[in-house]
Amino acid sequence: MNVAANSEAIDAWNGVLFDRWCQYRHLVSEGLRGFDDEALTRQPVGPGERVLEVGCGLGDTSRRLAGLVGKTGRVLGIDAAERFVEAARAEALTAGVANVEFEVADAQAEVPGSDYDRVYSRTGTMFFENPVPAMRNIRSAMRPGGLLSMIVWRQKVENEMFHLAERVAERYLDHPDETDELTCGPGPFSMANADTTSGIMQAAGFERVTLQRCDRSYRIGADLPEAVAFTTAVGPAGELIRVNEEHGAGLRPTIEAEITAELQPLLREDGVWAGASMWLVFASNPG
Repeated sequence: MNVAANSEAIDAWNGVLFDRWCQYRHLVSEGLRGFDDEALTRQPVGPGERVLEVGCGLGDTSRRLAGLVGKTGRVLGIDAAERFVEAARAEALTAGVANVEFEVADAQAEVPGSDYDRVYSRTGTMFFENPVPAMRNIRSAMRPGGLLSMIVWRQKVENEMFHLAERVAERYLDHPDETDELTCGPGPFSMANADTTSGIMQAAGFERVTLQRCDRSYRIGADLPEAVAFTTAVGPAGELIRVNEEHGAGLRPTIEAEITAELQPLLREDGVWAGASMWLVFASNPG
């Protein structure tokens, strides 16, 4: 079943969100790497496997998966945002990783290829407007018995790296009924509820669906100014300020001052560290 593409979310990820992701890549990539470590330990990827990564972004994880499958395996990274795919291709070429490819594709509309042994996705499945058809497309591209590993954010209240900043922003700003700014669709917490996510996976035809909680400490800045800049650029607080346009921009200094005070207790000698919590979702395609 094919459905319309996530046009607004794709435009956002090709625009301002791409720019901000690249600006704070050193924090995003390092912070998320530990969740990859956990997922790949609990459900390893082996030599010779054909792997699909959904929502590959800049290709960091795709290149890591390519190393795990070795010369006899292949990895395809897909992302709906063309700018991410262009950057991922360039970096793989520079790194000399020959067994990885990248394609522009929105899994909600279509998944390229078939008979994948593994599907892997780290924070790449939460922005579907229609998640059941998207996950059904993903499952249909897997071989019988193929395995899926998916990492998604848990509830905002369990993620102080997002929740503290958003709570401050919401003291001053409301979500407008109309805005000229693009948004990322359902947002990063659309799969935070375990029952909702299990239902999506089962409706898409997956079996042996399990959700395992994974909590880690996440470095959100080398110091307080960087942590404030990061939390007001990436995540719910940043989007709330942005969609309020001039009103949000005018209140930014006040919001940033209060966020600085909220983050002060999280400051350590080696940076600002906040709690982060994700679901590691594992499932299989019926054999």
